[in-house]
Parts: sequence; C-alpha cells; structure tokens
Amino acid sequence: MPIRIVRLGTPRTSGEGLRIGTVRRPPRGVPKAEFASRDFYDVWYPELSPEPETMQIALQSHHQQDQGQTAEADKLWKQFDKLFRRQLAEAPASRTLDVLAALSHHAAFSMGCYCENEARCHRSILRSLLQDKGADIVS
Repeated sequence: MPIRIVRLGTPRTSGEGLRIGTVRRPPRGVPKAEFASRDFYDVWYPELSPEPETMQIALQSHHQQDQGQTAEADKLWKQFDKLFRRQLAEAPASRTLDVLAALSHHAAFSMGCYCENEARCHRSILRSLLQDKGADIVS
C-alpha cells in the first residue's frame, strides 16, 4: 500500500487512502468542513511544509521561471532545495518521515501540496527523502 504523492484539490484515485496536506496554509475560500469533500486533504500537517522564509525562495524561483530567467530560477530552486532538506533533517520532521516511510508498507495514504508542477514543488523533495528512507511510493 504505497504512498501517493498528489496535487491537493485534484480528484482522488482509487485506493489513495487518507490524504495528508503538507502545506503551510489551508486552501483559500474553502470552508474547513469541505476540505476533504473537495479533495484537498483529510488531515493538515504543516510541519512537513517549508518554513515561510524558505518558501519565499521557492516563490522567487517560480517568478524567475515565469519571467524566462531560467538560470536564476534554477539557482534559487537549488537554494530552496538545500534549505528545505536541512529543515526536514531536524527532529521532529525527520522522525515524522521515518514513521511515514514505515507506514507506507502497511497503510494506504497520500500526501501533497497545491502546486501544479511537482518538479518545482516541495512535494518532490518529500518524495525523494521518503524514498531515501525506504518508503514504498507510487511512481
């Protein structure tokens, strides 16, 4: 029963299980009672989202990419990646990833973020770290 890494707000797939939102903020304009029914998440877990200062670097990277400044965007993304990995290497985030990796062999669940492009989203880093910890993840 592997982990699925998903885009929050997209339709759920069969067997996806519990959906964990690894985002700093809840979806705007959506009543809390409707988070799950609108396919955002069942459980909110912001502890696995980037700190606000770190997230600003990712947003700057997205802005540079949108402006066609690919080299600058790549440089900022690498900086974001390094800082976010450092954040997740600390307890309790590291222990949380250990637990999720172990649970991936016994329970169906998914985790995700709102970003459209996983390659430029913190969930790609979560995927990588969970794989490093031996998690069973749907490709």
